[in-house]
Amino acid sequence: MSPADKIRRQDRTLVRIVDQAMAEAARRSGAWLACRLGCTQCCMGTFSITPLDAMRLRDGWRHLRETDPGRARAVLERARSAAARYRPMFPGDASAGIFRENELEEEAFHERSGDDPCPALDPATGACDLYEWRPITCRTFGPAVRAAGDVLGHCELCYNGASPEQIQACQVDFDPDGVEAMVLDEVDHELGARGRTLVAFALERADTDE
Repeated sequence: MSPADKIRRQDRTLVRIVDQAMAEAARRSGAWLACRLGCTQCCMGTFSITPLDAMRLRDGWRHLRETDPGRARAVLERARSAAARYRPMFPGDASAGIFRENELEEEAFHERSGDDPCPALDPATGACDLYEWRPITCRTFGPAVRAAGDVLGHCELCYNGASPEQIQACQVDFDPDGVEAMVLDEVDHELGARGRTLVAFALERADTDE
């Protein structure tokens, strides 16, 4: 088994852990959870993703290319268009699309980049064309969650009318054993991939990065 395939197997374990935790969060949240197909508020604007997210997205794009070439081509075109807009103001290695290790610069970039839809979002349907391969951030945004003991924010459209105590009762830790960090260490060690990037940069060369 190649190092990349080993990492893909580990990533499938991570995704399973996260998805099971989020299913429990949804069960606890019930009607307070506003997330539905076509609700795309969380798909607007840029956000940072890990090398593991980028690898998963590219795998998803290649799968889409085999099953629905037209949709895959549209995703690629949207990614390339977005990458061209972001590159001139990108704080880091603009060619590789990797942020410098400077959180303030990274946050400032996201504030400046506007509210463009994610390249994976189908504007006609409001659905994610790479939903099964979406980043961990996308998988965990919406319900009340914790990570490494820290409480993360939930979508402002959710928990309307719920008290702080009720929201707290819905919280889950989506990666209690720190599996993502361990897999990212493997990505760095085995593949030499490190640093955070954007969905647009992860996908713009998906057709050549086999």
